[in-house]
Amino acid sequence: MNKAFLADRAKQYWLLARFDKPIGILILLWPALWALWVAGDGRPDLLVFTVICLGVVIMRAAGCVINDYADREFDPHVERTKQRPIAAGKVSPKEALILFTVLCLIAFGLVLLLNVFTLVLSFGGLFLAASYPFMKRYTNLPQAYLGIAFGWAVPMTFAAQLNNIPLVAWIMYLAVLLWALVYDTMYAMVDKEDDLKIGVKSTAILFGDKDREIMAALQVIILSLLVIIGDMQQLGIAYYLGLSIAAGLSMYQQKLIFHRNRADCFKAFLNSNWFGLVVFLGLLVDYI
Repeated sequence: MNKAFLADRAKQYWLLARFDKPIGILILLWPALWALWVAGDGRPDLLVFTVICLGVVIMRAAGCVINDYADREFDPHVERTKQRPIAAGKVSPKEALILFTVLCLIAFGLVLLLNVFTLVLSFGGLFLAASYPFMKRYTNLPQAYLGIAFGWAVPMTFAAQLNNIPLVAWIMYLAVLLWALVYDTMYAMVDKEDDLKIGVKSTAILFGDKDREIMAALQVIILSLLVIIGDMQQLGIAYYLGLSIAAGLSMYQQKLIFHRNRADCFKAFLNSNWFGLVVFLGLLVDYI
């Protein structure tokens, strides 16, 4: 095999794992960092911090790979996804499965550095990550299932740091689940017309004309849960300032999706990264 061939394979695998689009890594990473700082009382264990952060990056990549494998019959018919490596015929389904397996093994090797409780929980995380892409065939709530999968980093992080999962972890897990439901519904609004044509299910379709109202209500619940976490942990003004900015970002996202324009819905999804960031910065400054 010549260098050009190997370089092309590496490029296609990089694109398949979506390493070229770090927004997904960041949106998944912020809740893990929330959990790390709360579980570690502002001083998370260095090994736990390293393993959790690397695990998030690797498992997000694995999730993208198995998602494209599952959607290989759908993606060629959707404007946003038709150029993805499998849909464009640049990576075979078999190659995708091999890459998914390799990424999962790397993530498993990382988890072996942590306690047994976290190791046990990791099997649940693997199941959720592998099964999520197929949910859009069977349920109108695949975005909620995504939240269940993405949010799993929260109980795993508490387990790694504390070797138990306190009540505050489950409240944070619910907040993250609902947050993913909101931002992934905004993402699904981009593909709504294509999904209706090919028969893919989503909350963007399920919510119909009430999509904005439902997401607004969910955003209020998310912020309320984050306030409860602040009260439980006796957090101070910096944290609540972060939540205030996050509330402003939520209102801005509502403005973006008001006309359900594809480009603006995608901007609202991307803006969720800033929501996660300001909540973390509030935590960081408060614990300092």
